[in-house]
Amino acid sequence: MDRQIISQGILLYKTGKYTEALNFFQSLSSEYINDLDLTYFIGLCYMKLKHYEDALLYLEQIVTTIPEDEQQQDRVLQCRLLLAVIYASTGRSRLAEFELRSLKETGYNPGSVYAAMAYIAWVQQDYNKCIELYEKVLDMEPENITALNGLGYVLACLNKDLTRALMLSKRALDISPNSPACLDTLGWVYFKLGLLEESENFLRKALEKDSSNEEIIEHLKMIQASRDESASGGKK
Repeated sequence: MDRQIISQGILLYKTGKYTEALNFFQSLSSEYINDLDLTYFIGLCYMKLKHYEDALLYLEQIVTTIPEDEQQQDRVLQCRLLLAVIYASTGRSRLAEFELRSLKETGYNPGSVYAAMAYIAWVQQDYNKCIELYEKVLDMEPENITALNGLGYVLACLNKDLTRALMLSKRALDISPNSPACLDTLGWVYFKLGLLEESENFLRKALEKDSSNEEIIEHLKMIQASRDESASGGKK
């Protein structure tokens, strides 16, 4: 496919407008139905929207279809990394661990692999391991946005070292100011610090960029519930 044709969708994807990007890609002429570039970006959109079973269909197609030449291998390995995250998120931990072991053996970006392992540890509620793995990534790559944002979010959820959580989440947002995930994390940290106005500000910005994200919506509901409780003097 001519990259010019899908450039609009790619721009939507890169600015965090995943639903709009997905709708655009799916609206393209049926003559592109088997195009691997289109398959790749549709898979990424479904991944970002957490429609994991749909994402699997597209990402697995990339892994099994793209020729094994050096130019295409980075995309294949990236998709395998995403597959590991999906497997973990959907309770298929053995498949996730298999993919990550295989990726480590290829020498694929160790920071990305350890960040994925940290996420899997989070899903499995192994919080100490999760923190340890994110710290390992930051030791190797201090500006790794996934680790900065991920560790900031985890610390906030655990009410642990919120000052550092704030620092990490701010740094992640500095690097990626249009990221709904980074906006959400910073808003969540502010919520944990009891700064409801600042929290709502960032969460609403996150929702503007990813209006169907259930986690962001839930975080905003928690702010409103906290305000309602304060207004009633803490009475049920």
